[in-house]
Amino acid sequence: MTIPSKQAFPALAAAAGMVLFAACAPVTERQAVTVRGSDTMVQLVQRWAEIYMNQHPDALLQVTGGGSGTGIAALINGSTDIAQASRAMRDEEKEQAREQRGAEVTEIPVALDALAVYLNEANPVETLSIAQIDRIFRAEITNWSEVGGPDAGIVLYGRENSSGTYVYFKEAVMDDADFPAGYQALPGTAAVINAVNNDPNGVGYGGIGYATGIKTVSIRPAEGDAPVEPSEENVLTNAYPLSRNLFFYTVGEPEGLVGDFIDWTLGPDGQAIVSEVGYYPLR
Repeated sequence: MTIPSKQAFPALAAAAGMVLFAACAPVTERQAVTVRGSDTMVQLVQRWAEIYMNQHPDALLQVTGGGSGTGIAALINGSTDIAQASRAMRDEEKEQAREQRGAEVTEIPVALDALAVYLNEANPVETLSIAQIDRIFRAEITNWSEVGGPDAGIVLYGRENSSGTYVYFKEAVMDDADFPAGYQALPGTAAVINAVNNDPNGVGYGGIGYATGIKTVSIRPAEGDAPVEPSEENVLTNAYPLSRNLFFYTVGEPEGLVGDFIDWTLGPDGQAIVSEVGYYPLR
């Protein structure tokens, strides 16, 4: 298969269990591929799987969420063919895979994402700096009036620690600091969206593809900088400070049905679906 070059920057309901898309051919006559990991990516990969199997009736794709860490662990122990991840694999994880599976990990960017900061639509705040977001999620800023909003306490929502989005947010925004005691860790991005949608004082974070029924803020990379929207063009140019890749990982070079499916996701049909789901295609 052909693997695209990396971009200049690092990189829709969460699946509680395996989602199995079946076509009309008997299961016993079909090749099976398992894909497991990122809840940020799960609805995109489910859609890819559905369309791919409609076009390839002999293929069976099993798509499971659970978080990037879950998918990476499954790749290391050999219980999935593809790990989907919203963060890059760590060097130590790649070494574990090499030791246990006897081959190098292959990293394949398959889509682009803007990690968005979510607010309730009733919240008048339109922009925040990275430093302000950091201080909000460390509970150093605790009232919306401190950042131009109403006199109301800030309620923090986000992902649990198996999530690649959780890891990426901690590293990119908080310099790997711990979240405060009042932080509410939720099992999927859809749950974060629902919480913020129902809480006028809430703030959360997650992939741009889930940003429905809430507002996303423009982000100033540094104090005094112009705010940058989480738009496709700003992600493509890396102007948006929380731009990232979404990845597939395999052990060894993807071959057979695994390689064909990944090639298809990187082609025009697969990348068109990226836009339909609400993420940004590779260019």
